[in-house]
Amino acid sequence: MQEFLRAASSFPTVLFGAALIVVICFWLLVLAGAADHHSFDADLDTDLAGIGGVPVTVSVSVMVVVAWFTSLTGSVLLLRSAVTGTARAALACAVLAGALLISWAVVRVLISRYRRHFPAELPPSRQDFLGRVCTVRTGSVSSDFGQAEVVAADGSTAMVQVRLLRQSDEAAFTAGSAGLLYAYDDEGEFFWVSPYDVTLDPGPPEPPRPLPRTRRRTR
Repeated sequence: MQEFLRAASSFPTVLFGAALIVVICFWLLVLAGAADHHSFDADLDTDLAGIGGVPVTVSVSVMVVVAWFTSLTGSVLLLRSAVTGTARAALACAVLAGALLISWAVVRVLISRYRRHFPAELPPSRQDFLGRVCTVRTGSVSSDFGQAEVVAADGSTAMVQVRLLRQSDEAAFTAGSAGLLYAYDDEGEFFWVSPYDVTLDPGPPEPPRPLPRTRRRTR
């Protein structure tokens, strides 16, 4: 126990110990509802250090915990050695630098695993094309044949398979005609399309015009 206390109160473990106390107090405030774990996201940019993608408080907290355990281990080994004087101070500084590097590496590995399983943005899906207007690129569209070009939300284009449910609408589809993708068939991997008249599209609503000001007549 005395060895643990000596190592915890020696340099550099005492620095990370103080930071660990701050981290514990902060998370207690978060649990009590007096603080938000996103409090410092706008103030610090952790992407430059390769540890972005999670709240700053989470990455910093993990770094502090790992650095404290690493420096504690190094301090215990340093106390058990017979090194004294300048060499001991140099080794203590080496423990400080090693604890920082190891904690940064551990957090970076953990965040890379987190990003792999929980990406920040959902991957593009074919369901994103539902409700969009497409342009037929084949000479005709039927219940078992047809291709069309559709524009995604980011401006990119994709060629998709389209099928027609009602045979009476086959005459409405020729190369260059517009259609509306209204459903997707997972088994057949194609979209159900219906005729679409671009001229009937009212477009985005216009902003309301300000009312004209009326002058008050004075007697």
